[in-house]
Amino acid sequence: MLRRPADPAPVLVRRFVQLFAGLFLYGIAIALIVRGELGVGPWDVLTQGIAKHTGLGFGLITVLMSGVVLLLWIPIRQRLGFGTVMNALLIGPSADVGLWLIPAGLDLWVRIILLASGIVVLAVATGLYIGAHFGPGPRDGLMTGLHRVTGWKIWIVRTGIELIVLAAGWLLGGNVGIGTVAFALLIGPLCGYTIPLFAIRRSGRMPPDRMPARPAKPANPAGPARGENDTAAASVTTA
Repeated sequence: MLRRPADPAPVLVRRFVQLFAGLFLYGIAIALIVRGELGVGPWDVLTQGIAKHTGLGFGLITVLMSGVVLLLWIPIRQRLGFGTVMNALLIGPSADVGLWLIPAGLDLWVRIILLASGIVVLAVATGLYIGAHFGPGPRDGLMTGLHRVTGWKIWIVRTGIELIVLAAGWLLGGNVGIGTVAFALLIGPLCGYTIPLFAIRRSGRMPPDRMPARPAKPANPAGPARGENDTAAASVTTA
């Protein structure tokens, strides 16, 4: 018998702290990669391209782009979470903070360090905000929503979206370079490590002392019936 109880106060506090820390670090990570000036991730290539043609700030365009992506959730009936809204509103301003703190035009060796640090910090930030279980960001939600309605594999949907975004940003003059390739190759494996690392365990099972008593089953000398092992396995919850 499973249910989703309200989180205890310490768990809820940790979830909020982890969410906001992750979103802030995500924006800082974007700024590190941008100041590396060796190429940025696909969505940031598009943001840079739009900035060149509009004169708007990087953070503002990031927020506006998140709003546009959220509009694309409507036809695929993807549901918003609290973390989705916070993601759309906070990453852009935190990226602007990072761009204000980190100067442009640094030496090559410093820019290489900024790029590498940015990719690692972004992976950590992704694990933090996703592990808080407040809902996906706008871009991740678009990916999972399209996967749900089309039946296409996740990697096909993600690759298709990012290729379209990258091509559009490159045509608009965004910075595509070795950093873009490094981002594409490294961010997936790194997030594959950080997401389970920072996932907060939330129990959905009633405590044993509140479980209803069940009558003992007679022994089955022939072994478990078909499906019995599957049912037992399915009753195990994971974070």
